[in-house]
Amino acid sequence: MLRGLATVNIWADDLEAAKKWYAELLGVEPYFERPGNGQPAAYYEFRIGDYQAELGLIDRRFAPPNAATVPGGAVIHWHVDDVQGTLDRLLSMGATPYLPLTEHGPGFVTASVVDPFGNVLGIMYNQHYLEILGR
Repeated sequence: MLRGLATVNIWADDLEAAKKWYAELLGVEPYFERPGNGQPAAYYEFRIGDYQAELGLIDRRFAPPNAATVPGGAVIHWHVDDVQGTLDRLLSMGATPYLPLTEHGPGFVTASVVDPFGNVLGIMYNQHYLEILGR
């Protein structure tokens, strides 16, 4: 049924600041923009990671009316090779702690932060991710 992560969308009141912050974090500019063509953007999309997953930034004015105004809900973890190093970088860029670095057993380490725009960003070292990638 669920075959894989397709797109993760996050909201931002200041879409241009979010674009700049995520471009710096990811080391790549978004590949897609709407509306574009000289009009103010409402959506930016990055392709990232080993499987080129989509990370979409959406102007919060398009959020559902019942969208949370505080961080919470589902935490989506992105695989990283160094959780502590990535956590340190996120915090140095203005993210705030959400869930601390936690070891869940051999080969599984997680942490999460709240980005400067109010979204939870999870990071994880996951040995199964690497096993699948290696196949």
